[in-house]
Amino acid sequence: MESFAGGGVKDVYGEDRATEDQFVTPWSVSVASGYTLLRDPHFNKGLAFTEQERDAHYLRGLLPPSVISQETQVKRLIQLIRQYQVPLLKYVAMMDLQESNERLFYRLLIDHVEELLPVVYTPTVGEACQKYGSIFSNPQGLFISLKEKGRILEVLRNWPEMNIQVIVVTDGERILGLGDLGCQGMGIPVGKLSLYTALGGVRPSACLPITIDVGTNNEKLLNDELYIGLRHKRATGKEYDELLHEFMTAVKQNYGEKILVQFEDFANHNAFDLLERYRSTHLVFNDDIQGTASVVLAGLVAALKLVGGNLADHKFLFLGAGEAGTGIAELIALEISKRTNIEVEKARKNIWLVDSKGLIVSSRKESLQHFKKPWAHEHEPISDLVKAVNQIKPTVLIGTSGQGQTFTQAVVEAMASNNEKPIILALSNPTSQSECTAEQAYNWTKGRVIFASGSPFDPVEIDGKKHVPGQANNAYIFPGFGLGLIMSGTIRVHDDMLLAASEALASQVSKEDYEKGLIYPPFTNIRKISANIAANVAAKAYELGLATRLPQPKDLVKFAESCMYTPTYRSYR
Repeated sequence: MESFAGGGVKDVYGEDRATEDQFVTPWSVSVASGYTLLRDPHFNKGLAFTEQERDAHYLRGLLPPSVISQETQVKRLIQLIRQYQVPLLKYVAMMDLQESNERLFYRLLIDHVEELLPVVYTPTVGEACQKYGSIFSNPQGLFISLKEKGRILEVLRNWPEMNIQVIVVTDGERILGLGDLGCQGMGIPVGKLSLYTALGGVRPSACLPITIDVGTNNEKLLNDELYIGLRHKRATGKEYDELLHEFMTAVKQNYGEKILVQFEDFANHNAFDLLERYRSTHLVFNDDIQGTASVVLAGLVAALKLVGGNLADHKFLFLGAGEAGTGIAELIALEISKRTNIEVEKARKNIWLVDSKGLIVSSRKESLQHFKKPWAHEHEPISDLVKAVNQIKPTVLIGTSGQGQTFTQAVVEAMASNNEKPIILALSNPTSQSECTAEQAYNWTKGRVIFASGSPFDPVEIDGKKHVPGQANNAYIFPGFGLGLIMSGTIRVHDDMLLAASEALASQVSKEDYEKGLIYPPFTNIRKISANIAANVAAKAYELGLATRLPQPKDLVKFAESCMYTPTYRSYR
């Protein structure tokens, strides 16, 4: 397999920016022309084909006579999408565009990222997964089911691209806060990889979305005639483990040591086990555990500029002790340990978690799942969140429960009475599952709260002052993180790389952002942010001896920018 300047693999479609000013020949098995060229999303330019290209590629009469630029196409399409009142219709329109004109899809997404991010990702992607059976038209990505057991390598080879750099895979058991959606969880890997390209500059032909279908326990789907997956209960135990192991082995066999596999929306019991099992043998990353943790830590580091003190001076209380909650808690403890030179065990003492049975305390240790045990501190049992806030007196309250409206007025007011500037992060997705809304948080604290959420909320005005809520969106971290791994040829993910990504994101928050009460930078600068994150992650990989692309580039930020895919149309000969 041929390597390319960005440390990855061969640029089949001429997608790299380095060759932007050179003519390319569109080809598949043969040179693409005429009707087939208009049906190829890699090369189709719609009405942007020039007069010369229309002659050279047999397009005369297949298009209206007008020639318009990509910029004009973007203007026309954003106007069209804005006319749809229903978010799901906007999502379908965007997916149709991706299937017909790839470069125009990414140009539109990059130019209107703040407006379209909630369409192609949370919260709309949640509804798209729920209704995936009824909106399904063209398959995007690979569906690997129990029917393919023993033949997964063969199935991987059915995918038309060989030069894959990143795979996002789900088994659909815990899609956002919506539960088990089985095979219909495919919307998540598709959406995540769109962001890898738009926000992180990873080439679309190097991305592969995969759904592993082992059945579903969702009775509604099993009885739905439009359901597109296996119609039986979820396989578990040995059968499940063997399928996943065959998948991970086949991926490495087919794509090599440097293929990045991102686990997405697996249920707690599988997510932790898979990460633990494969982190020492594969380049793996779990966005729910590690990506969420990294983006939240970045917000907390930035929030220190508004509230003062160090991370070690603060006390944290989580509602929710699953993948996200324990992942964030552990990364906070690692950062405190790194900055203060105290042991991680000691750093954990100021971090408290509440699960469905109440505060996690040492008297419950015997009955706790293994990933909750490090958080079982000495304290009397508390079943009520308001009591936990009043007794623990946290300065930071973080919601990862997947349960909407659990930060009640009493909870938020208790935080406000204990802190001049309480930090409240309501992180559960989609919007309906958010622990509280931005409006509630600002109103109940009389505008004193430093607030961020998982899904987007509109600004809130209190006493003439506009408060802009931040969005602790994983899309800040994982595209740049992935680019950093790919461009440096990293072979394993280390926790220090997550800390490096957090620090890079926190450093991108400007004085103007702080003045608005924001602890995250605006998404309009996301490509620049991703390049900085990629450079920081790559630098850490080189420092740890995990990078294989040698020698190390002198300026990693510039190198990251040079590796990023840009969706400007190419000229054809």
